[in-house]
This record gives sequence, C-alpha cells and structure tokens, in this order.
Amino acid sequence: MSVSQSREGTSSTHRLIKKYPNRRLYDTRTSSYITLSDVKELVLENAEFQVVDAKTGDDLTRSILLQIIIEEESEGVPMFTSDLLSQMIRFYGNAMQGMMGKYLEGNIKAFTDVQSKLQDQARAIYGDNNAMSKDLWAQFLNFQGPAMQSMMGAYMEQSKRMFVQMQEQIEQQTRSMMSGFKFPGFTPPQGGDKGPPPAK
Repeated sequence: MSVSQSREGTSSTHRLIKKYPNRRLYDTRTSSYITLSDVKELVLENAEFQVVDAKTGDDLTRSILLQIIIEEESEGVPMFTSDLLSQMIRFYGNAMQGMMGKYLEGNIKAFTDVQSKLQDQARAIYGDNNAMSKDLWAQFLNFQGPAMQSMMGAYMEQSKRMFVQMQEQIEQQTRSMMSGFKFPGFTPPQGGDKGPPPAK
C-alpha cells in the first residue's frame, strides 16, 4: 500500500479521508462516514489513501493504521508477543532506532514480494484454486520459517555486538580527549601512587 506522507502532492488517485473532532472518519470520495473496519478494507485492497485532520490538515494516516493494528492485536491470535513489543519499545530513543525501522520495513517488503510471486506461480499451476495456493504458501513457510528466524536472530546478535563496540569506542575517545585537559587544583595520579598522601 502506498500511503501519502504529506498533504502536499496528494494526487487525485489518493483517497482523502477526513477525521473530525468527534472521531468520525469521512470519506471524501464516497461522501459518507466510514469506520476503522472500512479503512482496514482499503488497506487489504491496496488502495492509496490519506487520513487528515479535518480542522488542521495534519496527516493522521499512521495513527489510524496503528489503531487498526491495536484492534487486530486485541482480537483473535496476536501477531506480536509481549517480549517482542518490549524489545520494540526499547529501540525508541536508541541509536539503532532508525536502522531497525528500515530493517523491519525492508524485510516485510521482501517477505510480501516472495508471497506475491509464490501466489502468482500457484495461480499459474492451479488456476484460481485458492485452497491449493494456500497449501503451497504453508509449505513454503514451514520450510523457510526456521531459516528466516535464525537469520533474524543472527542479525540481532551482530547488531547488539556492534552497538556495544560503538559504546566502548566512544568511552575510550572521551577518556583520551579529557586526559589532554588540565584542570586547576587537580593533579592526575602518578604511577605507583597507591592512595592519598600520608597525613602530616
């Protein structure tokens, strides 16, 4: 799905949805009020849309999508475990926040691309037999799931080590820089100095 990130440059193909102070969503294309379930259907249909504040014009697309995710997570079988959500929260404000966001986005895109190609192949073999297509996709997940999980774990471990090394380098550079400054009234300890001078 391609969702516009700003109101400027919104083409006529984008569906504009306005959110009013009463939290109601108004679809300007159909000239009618819609619900989060309707917005979810637009997502499933790969429709291009943008949600804006009816009063300020601020882009609210991300917040609406997050609301849909919260509703989906609270019903049926959740996609994210508590541990995974906790890890994601810890990345906010972290030096790796931007990199992790791009990494997750890239992997989800790659995953959906593989799914789309596999579905096209299944459709070419089995026609519109949806059951066979789903069976082929399930077999692929059973085969690739452990490999993808292992790859993700290795990447996270490597990233963790890299982050720790960066912290150590920064600390070493800071110590080296500070050692070159002379502070009034401070005498750095000399070699062999085991403690404070004896009292007179």
